[in-house]
Amino acid sequence: MVMEIPGECEYRGEAVVVRPSQPTPRHSLYLSNLDDQRFLRFSIKYLYVFPPLAAVAPETLRWALARALVDYYPLAGRLRPSAEDDGKLVVDCNAEGALFAEAFLPGLTAGDFLRGSAKPHKSWRKLLYRVHATSFVDVPPLVVQVTQLGCGGMVLCTAISHCLCDGIATANFLHAWARAAAHLDLPLVHHDRCALRPRCPPRVAFTHPEYSVSTSTTAGCHPHPHPLLPVSLTFTASHLRRLKTRAPCTSFEALAAHVWRAWVISLAPPPALRVKLLFSVNVRRRLRPELPATYSGNAFVLACAEATAADLVATGGVRLVQEAKGRIDDDYVRSTVDLLEERRGAKPDLAATLVISAWTRLGLEDVDFGKGRAVHMGPLTSEVYCVFLPVLADPDAVTVLVSLPQPAAEAFEHHCCLLHDEPLDKQLQLQGSDHLAVGHRHAHDILA
Repeated sequence: MVMEIPGECEYRGEAVVVRPSQPTPRHSLYLSNLDDQRFLRFSIKYLYVFPPLAAVAPETLRWALARALVDYYPLAGRLRPSAEDDGKLVVDCNAEGALFAEAFLPGLTAGDFLRGSAKPHKSWRKLLYRVHATSFVDVPPLVVQVTQLGCGGMVLCTAISHCLCDGIATANFLHAWARAAAHLDLPLVHHDRCALRPRCPPRVAFTHPEYSVSTSTTAGCHPHPHPLLPVSLTFTASHLRRLKTRAPCTSFEALAAHVWRAWVISLAPPPALRVKLLFSVNVRRRLRPELPATYSGNAFVLACAEATAADLVATGGVRLVQEAKGRIDDDYVRSTVDLLEERRGAKPDLAATLVISAWTRLGLEDVDFGKGRAVHMGPLTSEVYCVFLPVLADPDAVTVLVSLPQPAAEAFEHHCCLLHDEPLDKQLQLQGSDHLAVGHRHAHDILA
């Protein structure tokens, strides 16, 4: 079910600037090559719905944010081009502050939202304050909107610059903000990115298919007129156990392969077309020495599984996902950093590619500002990539949220719900690659 939010938010004045409540270090913060990749130059937009009993007064959230920004002071700074290295970004830690907007939406209740919250709708964007800026660099790294609902509940929407934080770092910040609201001590946080500096000279030791573009993958791709539709499917613990009976694997490996395979089948590419799956791998514990768990920057690299469409459908793809994840070690991460040094501006190959971002096991759903947890947590939009979301009522379940061209959306739901194999000739109907083209082209436009 897709819910369109009625009416417009009533803003209580202009957005205010929230600065750290205490003096913070003033310096230029180096961003690693994993931080300032071109495809990360956007804000991740998180949406929380709190029921009346868990809602917190906006002034409490604003005060707590000022306290949290003392420790997370780069989020109160501003991005700017590096003076020493053309093309790189740095953070000017100048305590300029985060943007904080208050709004009221009397025609919506938390219950209304939950009954239609499975699939994001473009009208949800009104729940985040719109910053008018000429470029991404001009947008503050942190933008917040608190929308009070007619029932007494609230929606909290945050836009956090991906150049500064990955999912783990974002979860750490949100928990720190919540602890500040509850008058609890904040844990230590590590902002220094020097552990991920490139080697001198750079040594690219792997082929890195996640960044390489093959002429065969884009052959025959043309724009398609159909709009993208969001699809939301929840896999229970029982569903995941059934998927894992196909091969010894983790729940993520089984679900990622299953979704990738269903995605390809629904888009009906030519059997010889090479298709890719990209997914993020946390490298904090894969590096030598390890990064601290409280590292506040981007500490992930993309793993890449690839095969022809026919081979993926025939084999299921679990082994490909496992092999892609298994390649990520200290040597691979260092090679990635060095490749991004040599090929400044390099972007992942998104031709005929599904990108999965797992928000499970990050603790994002556990954020509690002192009165209770949210009843909904998820992305504000669904067009950029496929997201694996935690299910608040069932910690062992996973919700898959992805957008596909209209003709393929129903086919994707059908094939995702098939937990047992069908004959190959029923799985891959060869209809050309137009649908596949629009999927990757739309993602590329957004991530560019």
